[in-house]
Amino acid sequence: MIKVIVNGAKGKMGQETVKAVEKESDLKLAAKLDVGDNLAEAIKKHQAQVVIDFTHPESVISNIRTILTSGAHAVIGTTGISKDDLMEIGKLCEKNKVNCLIAPNFAIGAVLMMQYAKDAAKHMRHAEIIEMHHPQKVDRPSGTALKTAEMMKESLGEGADVPIHSVRLPGLVAHQEVIFGGLGQTLTIRHDTINRESFMPGVILAVKKVAHLKGLVYGLENIL
Repeated sequence: MIKVIVNGAKGKMGQETVKAVEKESDLKLAAKLDVGDNLAEAIKKHQAQVVIDFTHPESVISNIRTILTSGAHAVIGTTGISKDDLMEIGKLCEKNKVNCLIAPNFAIGAVLMMQYAKDAAKHMRHAEIIEMHHPQKVDRPSGTALKTAEMMKESLGEGADVPIHSVRLPGLVAHQEVIFGGLGQTLTIRHDTINRESFMPGVILAVKKVAHLKGLVYGLENIL
């Protein structure tokens, strides 16, 4: 039985995560935390093994530091994490002998979309990304778009540019198009999140696997 804390439990993603954890027979929801709760104290009190964080870009790094230094593994869905932050997190994992999985997107379809875009970039070198989200999403470009561009650049080579366009409108949840252009043709690879339940299989998979990883892992594709 894995003891799990959900941090950011009052948010839309947090609420879905709480329901998903409670459905799993081999997971125990140890605590539901949000703004104002003492994360370090809760980890110690409940002897939590894994903390899932869906909070805010401004607080996520502080939360990760607390989780890792408290001896718990971290599953992070909050975006807005920089390359410098990733370096620090990797060192914290090594120092405290714990693991951290950060995923810009937990939807399996979105992970496939990113992989397909990387493969397509080997053959069609001109491409742009359009990411579309609800108005409450603070960071832009999205973590998914940045990760997609990073993966595509692995195929395109040094100095490649993949422009990203961000849209924030009511009625949207999370959507992304990667549009490729070539002689007399275009190719569009698109993923649409209809509701937040789509993220839950990936979140649960991460919770069950994070203890068996080594240090920092960035991207859900690394555990599929």
